[in-house]
Amino acid sequence: MSAPLYNRDILSLAVATADFPPIDAARHRVSARAPLCGSAIILDLDTDAAGRVARVGLHVEACALGQASAALLARHAPGQELAAIRSARDAMAAWFKGEGEVPQWPGFDLLAPARDYPARHGAILLPFDAAIAALEEQAAAA
Repeated sequence: MSAPLYNRDILSLAVATADFPPIDAARHRVSARAPLCGSAIILDLDTDAAGRVARVGLHVEACALGQASAALLARHAPGQELAAIRSARDAMAAWFKGEGEVPQWPGFDLLAPARDYPARHGAILLPFDAAIAALEEQAAAA
């Protein structure tokens, strides 16, 4: 039997997005929407001189899984470069399709029950897509 889709850990992560309020003067602000479920995110991102994530701010309108994913991104993205976040996102998407191992992003194992719910995959990937867009914007400006 599979784990419940919404459990205490997911709900705790979902409310943790409040720990990452929007950043008024962020270097990058990206708005993104998951077309299948309608989840939306405004992701504020600051980078350091080397282009690594320095801090993340969030405004998330998504299911608890999308919110939990956003909190995991915000917690663990600082210090990461574009390649690492893109690699994690690609590993998640592949794993959702039944390919590869469980992605190594910290805390992703808590989102594993969503594998059997394809309608939720877009909400989980959305924060990573937004971070990639912000970091690509950074790279293009450099």
